[in-house]
Amino acid sequence: MKIERVELLHVAIPLVSPFRTSFGTMTTKDTFLLRVVTDVAEGWSEFAADPEPLYCSEFVAAAELVLEHHLVPRVTPEVTAAEVAHRTEAIKGHKLAKAALETAILDAELRSFGMSIGTFLGATATKVPAGVSVGIKNSIPELISDVEGYLAEGYARIKLKIEPGWDVEPVRAVRERFGDILLQVDANTAYALADAEHLRGLDEFGLLLMEQPLDEDDIRGHSLLAQRIRTPICLDESITSARDAATAIALDACRVINVKPARVGGYLEARRIHDIAVAHGIPVWCGGMLETGIGRGPNLALAALPGFVLPGDVSASRRYFAEDLTEPFELQDGFMHVPAGPGIGVEPIPETVKRFTTATKVLYPRD
Repeated sequence: MKIERVELLHVAIPLVSPFRTSFGTMTTKDTFLLRVVTDVAEGWSEFAADPEPLYCSEFVAAAELVLEHHLVPRVTPEVTAAEVAHRTEAIKGHKLAKAALETAILDAELRSFGMSIGTFLGATATKVPAGVSVGIKNSIPELISDVEGYLAEGYARIKLKIEPGWDVEPVRAVRERFGDILLQVDANTAYALADAEHLRGLDEFGLLLMEQPLDEDDIRGHSLLAQRIRTPICLDESITSARDAATAIALDACRVINVKPARVGGYLEARRIHDIAVAHGIPVWCGGMLETGIGRGPNLALAALPGFVLPGDVSASRRYFAEDLTEPFELQDGFMHVPAGPGIGVEPIPETVKRFTTATKVLYPRD
């Protein structure tokens, strides 16, 4: 497949409400899209990280530089999606930038075959149960009101963001108010192993899992914490490759894995992590990074693989955006339908993309 043009489009899309986690508050999805034009089809993808390196070490400006000067030159003018990881492995790190490049190329390639990404990955479902992530609130009454609204919409699972000072009491309030709902928490690395006794206070609430309580590079710490609390530990930021997943499983550092395709370098590596987890009896679920429809569509396809047995963060478009860059994804009876069209299964709406685009840059061919 011959690449004829690679464009980077900066977009800024307001969120319907601020989204607060232990590492900051977002009011706008400020990122970029990649558009890859080939001799057979066109492909799209979305960069998943933010303007600042708070969730992870990658951020928008750095990703643009590494794509322009190091990644795109290694895959042009001819490449297949399967070759992207090998062609770019000499560049250390930058998994999210690599994922954006691989996904856009994969989208174009699959469109040329008329094949959906779900079929390519091995999806076995046409719809998946949807969970929703609830950010840190200013008060417990505000939290209760939001959770009540999401349950009324039909979400199958509630995830509460937590941090020191906002953990046991908010979880207690939600459990007492709503009873036996599927409930889990996400700490986004906000705690230390010294907090084990405090975190054990969450055991009484029958949580599905506790996501990433410790630093991303503290696999041993998670293994020790797992011995001290009953709530199953789920790793997120710690898992950046199939090798990481195998290591964490071998060290009993987790009993669940959150698979975010962008964080691990793309959908091909995400499928490998799925396969390793299934082989070891470890359930997986698909995490989200406030994606627009361009990122949400292929995530739904990944979540339709057989090992994804827990509801993922694959909520409806209106959870975050008043207007999406694609036709909006809607929640139906607690499920999200997997797009079945070719490639990533969704089409950007040109007028909408143009309206939210703040700048455009051609990465290939270079002048």
